[in-house]
Amino acid sequence: MYHEKITIAIDGFSSSGKSTMAKDLAKEIGYIYIDSGAMYRAVTLYCLENNLFTSDDSIDMHALKQQIDNIRISFRFNPTTQKPDTYLNDINVEKEIRGMDVSEKVSFVSTLDFVRKAMVAQQQEMGKKKGIVMDGRDIGTAVFPNAELKIFVTASPETRAQRRYNELHEKGQSVSYEEILENVKKRDYIDQTRDIDPLKQAEDALLLDNSHLSIQEQKAWLMEQYNKVVNS
Repeated sequence: MYHEKITIAIDGFSSSGKSTMAKDLAKEIGYIYIDSGAMYRAVTLYCLENNLFTSDDSIDMHALKQQIDNIRISFRFNPTTQKPDTYLNDINVEKEIRGMDVSEKVSFVSTLDFVRKAMVAQQQEMGKKKGIVMDGRDIGTAVFPNAELKIFVTASPETRAQRRYNELHEKGQSVSYEEILENVKKRDYIDQTRDIDPLKQAEDALLLDNSHLSIQEQKAWLMEQYNKVVNS
């Protein structure tokens, strides 16, 4: 049965599982998945690789401003993992952008107004044809305020830190739970208090607290919301 394609915006706190949820939903309904957080991580990686962080960990704003238009981010489906990989200027950086060195700096990069402006422009370009699922911090509020379905995902900081800890350990990275919990809380604070498009629930977004939900329960809930919209 054919349904008119819609735009689905999934916002929420770091490590709330929104990316996994968005990827699974997109695959299930045949939509394109766009990970906006990966885009900011890719810009952060670009800054690290091009020595744009100064010795006191601040950013060389002038240099980044001059180079921002040369930073192109795209997503390509990986047949092995059955998920999209992030490409920075045509180079696959999916693994590199998930490390703690990027995690520790991404919130600062994503607070820069000219970086957000450039990324939002790229995101809106990707979303023109609809049929997309995008997740991030400001998708339902700033990028696609007219999205037909908006979800806001939350879970306790402890639950989210544990998920991140498990994920990194599975990848063979040795980090402490305490370090991750501190990083999660710090990112929450920065994300919610930044001047440009802070993290907040859109008025018309559905709230999903997945602290105690299994992946299957979450999937069922999401499909139910999607079907309600496309069948209405």
